Amino acid sequence: MKGHRRQPSIELLEFIGVVKENGNGQPSPPPVYTPLSYDYILVAKMRDDQERGAFLKQTEFIEELKKKNLRVTKIIDEDLVFYGIQAPKEIFDRYRYLLKVSDACNWSSDQNCVPLSTRIRIVHFILNHTPLRSGEDLRALMRKKVFDAKFCLHEKRKQRELKQSWARWTACLQGQPITAVRNYFGEKVALYYLWLGWYTYLLLPPALIGIIIFLYGLAFFNSSPLIHEVCNVTTVMCPLCDNKCKVWQLSDTCTYAKVSQLFDNNGTVLFAMFMAVWATLFLEFWKRHRASYVCEWKVFDWCEEEEELILEIVNNPDCEPKEYKHSYMRSTLVLVCVTLMILVIIGLTHALVVFRVMAAVFLAKGSWEFLSTHSNSGAMMLGAFAHYLIITVMTRINRIVAMKLCQIEETRSFAATEKSFTVKMFTFQFFTYFSSLFYVAFFLGRINGHPGDYVRIAGKWRLEECHPSGCLTDLFIQMAIIMVLKQTINNVFEFAGPWFFRWMKRRKSKKLQRKCAHCYLKDEDSERGGELCENCKLKDWLNNYRLGDVDSFSLFNEFLEMVIQFSFTTIFVAAFPLAPLLALINNVIEIRLDAIKMVTLERRMVPKKTNDIGVWIDVLEAIGVLAVIANGLVIGVSSDFIPRLVYSYYYGPCANGTVTDTDCMVGYIQNTLSIARVNDLGISKEFSAEQMVTSSGLNVTSCSYKDYRRSDYSLTPQFWLILAVRFAFVILFEHVVVICKFVAAWFVPSAPMQVKNDRLFDKLERLKQELRSFEA
Repeated sequence: MKGHRRQPSIELLEFIGVVKENGNGQPSPPPVYTPLSYDYILVAKMRDDQERGAFLKQTEFIEELKKKNLRVTKIIDEDLVFYGIQAPKEIFDRYRYLLKVSDACNWSSDQNCVPLSTRIRIVHFILNHTPLRSGEDLRALMRKKVFDAKFCLHEKRKQRELKQSWARWTACLQGQPITAVRNYFGEKVALYYLWLGWYTYLLLPPALIGIIIFLYGLAFFNSSPLIHEVCNVTTVMCPLCDNKCKVWQLSDTCTYAKVSQLFDNNGTVLFAMFMAVWATLFLEFWKRHRASYVCEWKVFDWCEEEEELILEIVNNPDCEPKEYKHSYMRSTLVLVCVTLMILVIIGLTHALVVFRVMAAVFLAKGSWEFLSTHSNSGAMMLGAFAHYLIITVMTRINRIVAMKLCQIEETRSFAATEKSFTVKMFTFQFFTYFSSLFYVAFFLGRINGHPGDYVRIAGKWRLEECHPSGCLTDLFIQMAIIMVLKQTINNVFEFAGPWFFRWMKRRKSKKLQRKCAHCYLKDEDSERGGELCENCKLKDWLNNYRLGDVDSFSLFNEFLEMVIQFSFTTIFVAAFPLAPLLALINNVIEIRLDAIKMVTLERRMVPKKTNDIGVWIDVLEAIGVLAVIANGLVIGVSSDFIPRLVYSYYYGPCANGTVTDTDCMVGYIQNTLSIARVNDLGISKEFSAEQMVTSSGLNVTSCSYKDYRRSDYSLTPQFWLILAVRFAFVILFEHVVVICKFVAAWFVPSAPMQVKNDRLFDKLERLKQELRSFEA
């Protein structure tokens, strides 16, 4: 009817959040029609006369885009200028044709349209490879604040579908719609979630076995002769520090001995071997799992280098490829800088050791009796917190240094830069996280000397000693504090930060939402039918602009976090059998947290194509090898498994082979202790008369310390026998586990037979089609 005002269409109502209901009161299904989408958005701030240079560069860049036939829509909102960019159909036709004739063809011949995710990736490449006359590209303009932001838009309908099926807390125990994630975020993001989901799923067996190991140690609380020997003896131990520290009773550390029993038991050895083999099986089964999906997505034969060349030609048909270069001078410089950075990190570990030693002294001198009695344990926990603070600070420094080193290398492409950055950043982070743990595992209590000849820092402070029940408890406490703090605090800030940022920005957008609610489509019957009115476009662009920023390394941060956790779970699992359980619980939360953050709290990531997790697979394989070495050393060197084994068969009550009713480990604790007498030469200088007074006021003339030494303080034959058995065990353990890893890798094919057969028939069909085309 003439003069009748056209009502808002379903597409617009659905876009602005007004859901139309059917007769049953339920929301109607989403409309098939999708409004015309913009491939990319650039945002700049309004410039005054003093910033005319930035305005001219901004204008020049937009003109360069228009020369490539990109359509640019400009909308101004107060102090912001938005540029909506759409690429013409010809660009995507060229991409489809080049992809079809490439060696790594992965484009379906019957596919007539280009998905928005592919459009975004192509336009993103064009934007980043459109230079000004001065040679500056978009990244340089972003650094100079010529443009304030760049991002691709979330698709309302698909975003809502992902939120319902994936990005919500109530879906924690549900599977992931990986293919839908791939269609929206691209293969790179989808493979991250596929890997994370597979890793979480395969953590179930080690988490269950770790609980069994923990319960096994708990079951022997009341019957273990080692615990009884620590808790029920009156052995007087030597002072743990100088001056105010006094002799103490071994029974004072009864709780410490019970904690050690929970994980330092016979089951730990089998669990460490299982985890070393598990790491290999996990990687082999992951390759099979990945192959099934990349074959379904038609990217099995995808080549990163060829994809880059195709995008170069699409952007500029007259382009010249950037050649490979190698400089021995640059490589040497980078190697020297990496080595120096690692030495700095190791130096921080030494500083941490000094901090723990000094903290133990100050706690022992304190007025609190509890802290004075447990000064070493308190210093160890303070050291763990200090280590976490160092990790937090060094993570930022490591990122800056790794990026600078990548700039020195002058890599050929962004993909090469990303790989180089990944290797360097992980190396720095690994040393930052694990240097202190390696010290606790393999050096703590082994280089501190003995009464009369203590090793001192700067000739003043004594190094720390291990507990008489073993050194593994110190490693357990360090790992527990760092792992729990890292995962808990990271998850809180990772989610709370973007959520709070979005909540603050949403309060400023109510006026624009009211405008958009009264807006409707213009010229629906024209060629531009479906284009939203300016207010609604602006609302959508502002909503995306106010989301958390993402960049090319956003996914890297998620991968790095999970790979570091994988390192904790495998490398020192012998000291912390509950690590797989903590990792499992964290990952169940992490998957949904990352999904919610990525779908609703952050701007949409640029969809990237790939067929693997890249250099991370090499990092994981290196961690698997290191896990074999580290766990063998932890059990053979750090744990008391070997000394207990030697005592049981050579020195204990069962050594003569006769059957008795006595437990074979009775007397083990006393066997590991040596005696220092005050009257001996050098001992009187170490311990003053005040230190040799017990808490009950009794003066003693001798005290015990953990070591295998004679009365003249020389090492006993038992020490050398234990040392020989330790090295023999480490060699045997590593060879057995490595053989098991190779057998497991050989036994499990890298791709299912169905996938190989499907690829075989696909290639055959493609060759037949090419032949028919040739003959026609």
